[in-house]
Amino acid sequence: MPKIRTSRSSAKRFKRTASGKFKRSKAFKGHLLTGKSSKRKRALRKSGLVDKADQKRVRRSLAV
Repeated sequence: MPKIRTSRSSAKRFKRTASGKFKRSKAFKGHLLTGKSSKRKRALRKSGLVDKADQKRVRRSLAV
């Protein structure tokens, strides 16, 4: 059996927390920022957590 390779795109997008959850960056921060409020843009800077429903998929792509 060969080793399972880590998806490099996933490795750049997700980081594991101490409790075993996965940190992610928020979406909708790439462009068209003039139409968004300052409050909304400030909130998008913060990191979020991967939803419980998607954690298994992320863990598999990271080969953790």
